Order: sequence, then structure tokens, then C-alpha cells
Amino acid sequence: MKIELIQQKPWKKWLAVSGFIVLVAYAAFAVSSKATKSVSLSSLTFQTVKSGALDIYSNAYGEFASAKERLLTAPALGKVSQILVRPGTKVTPDTVILHLSNPKLEQEVSEARGQLAQQQAQREAFKYEQQNERLEYQGRIADIEADIESAELELSVNENLLSLGVAAQIDLKRAKLAVKQETKRLKFEKEKYKQFLEMQSYQLTQRDITVTQQISQVALLEKQLDDMRVKAGITGSLQTLEIELGQSVQLGESLAKVGSDKELIARLRLPQHQADQIDIGAPVIIDTQKGKISGHISRIESVVTNGSVLAEAVLDSALTSNSRPSLFAMCQSTNSVARRTNNYRI
Repeated sequence: MKIELIQQKPWKKWLAVSGFIVLVAYAAFAVSSKATKSVSLSSLTFQTVKSGALDIYSNAYGEFASAKERLLTAPALGKVSQILVRPGTKVTPDTVILHLSNPKLEQEVSEARGQLAQQQAQREAFKYEQQNERLEYQGRIADIEADIESAELELSVNENLLSLGVAAQIDLKRAKLAVKQETKRLKFEKEKYKQFLEMQSYQLTQRDITVTQQISQVALLEKQLDDMRVKAGITGSLQTLEIELGQSVQLGESLAKVGSDKELIARLRLPQHQADQIDIGAPVIIDTQKGKISGHISRIESVVTNGSVLAEAVLDSALTSNSRPSLFAMCQSTNSVARRTNNYRI
């Protein structure tokens, strides 16, 4: 049996090795410095990235409310006898909202006025009594002064007679004693009159205090009676009326509420997750569908209600034509928050 062996050709092996070497050389050439592309420095532009403030926008719904409100209460026990103004009506400070009637209060006012008139008359009569008493004191002082003059005259006569040798020494001494006694009596009477005047002043002051107290009592009752004509007290509109005609009310019972309609604030309901990013003084833009009003946050409550936080904004620009209390509006609050970032150059 004849077996022929085929001899392998070594050139194929060398061809594969050569191809691998060529590929390695090309790869080395591609990554070499001669193959790297270059760009001129003048053709490059550099920018620096820095940290800064980021504006946070928060959209929320809100409503207008009166900046000034006044609660009207009953000044005394009474019954609603007349209602002159209904809710929504424009009012001024002197606008009468309703009338309350109280016959007992009217009687008390009348009695207090009578007592005041009586006390004033008694005071005037007391002043005349004091004047008469002063005149009596002055009359006694005048009598004493007359007695002194008479005693001095008698003393002078006795001195003259004694010089002539007609009068006795005892008469002269008696005349001197009379002058001395009357002089002391006059001094004592004048001192009593001075104290009497001071006492009269205190007595008159007591009467004046009594009259003044009665005047204050009358003024208080008259004010209560006048307050039965319940007035608005401020310029704005009547917002609520809590009573009906013929209803009896107690002292201090709520009757109505008046609020300003030109001086308004905005009450916003900020989302809870954004409320902590809004600061006091943050600007606010309020859209009323008939224009926009600018303002700023003045107060933020800390209590969360139904996922929102109540905030108040003061209005800085003029109101739109449809602005009024309880008007709903769309509000947008802006706050600049600093964000920390790294600095890069690109």
C-alpha cells in the first residue's frame, strides 16, 4: 500500500504573521503624536460657570379681603326697630345701619339729665349761701375795726386829759387795754375768716366733683342712646348683617360687619411643598381677569391646612375695576433662592 504525504507550505504562516505586524504598526502610528489633530488657541472661546440665585415661582389661588374691618355690636339691651342698610351697600363712617329701641334707657337718660339740672341748681344756691356767710364774717370784722377806732379815740382823749391833769391814770390804762384787746380780737377774727374761705373752697370743690360725675353719667347714657343708632364707623361696604327686624339683642351681641372695599389685602393658599421656599417680602402678581396687581408677602402662617399654608400679601399697585372683598384670583409668588454649584470653565 502506497501512502502519499502532502507537505504543508510554510509561506501561509508567514503571511498571517506579517499581516498582524502591519496592523500593530498602523495602530501605533495612529496613536502617535504625528497623527494627533491640533487646534489653535485663538480659535477657542472660554466661559465660566458660577453659582447664583434661582427664581422660584409658586402659583396659588387666593381671594381679596378687607384690610380694615369693624364689628358692630349692641351698645345696650334693645330691640331692632329699623334696618336701613343691607349687605353689599357702600357706607361711610356716619351711615346709620339700623336702629335699636330701649325705652328704659331713654328713661334713664331723662332722669340723669334731671338730676344734673338739680345738682347744678343746688351748686348755684350753695354759692350764694357761701357768699352770705362771707358777708357776715366781713361784717363782724368791720364791727371789730370800728370798736378799735372807738377805743383808740378814747385812748387819745384820756392821754390829752391826763396831760392837763384832769383824767385819772386808771382811765388811761383801761383805754390802752381796750385797744389791745380789740386788736387781738381783730387778728383772731381775720384768721378765722381765712380758714373759713379755705373751707368754703373745699365745700365748693365737692359740689363741683358731684356735678362733674353727674355730667359724665349723663354723657355716658346719652352716648349709649345715640349708639342705638348703629353707624358703620368706617368707609367701605356692609359685608354681613346678623340680625332681623324685631329681634331682641343683648349687650355686646354681634349685629353686623363692615369692611373697607378700597383698602384690600390678598389671602393666598400656598402649596405646602413650596411654602418654605417663599419668604416675607417676596413679590406677588395677582391676576383678577381684568388686569394684574403687584404686591408683596407680608405674613405667612405656620399651620398647614388641607395641604396649603395661608399667606397674606399687601397690594402695591392700583386695584382693577373688579377688585372687591372675597373675589377669587390667581396669584404667582416669586422668590430668589441661592443654589450652590461648582465652578467650571468650558
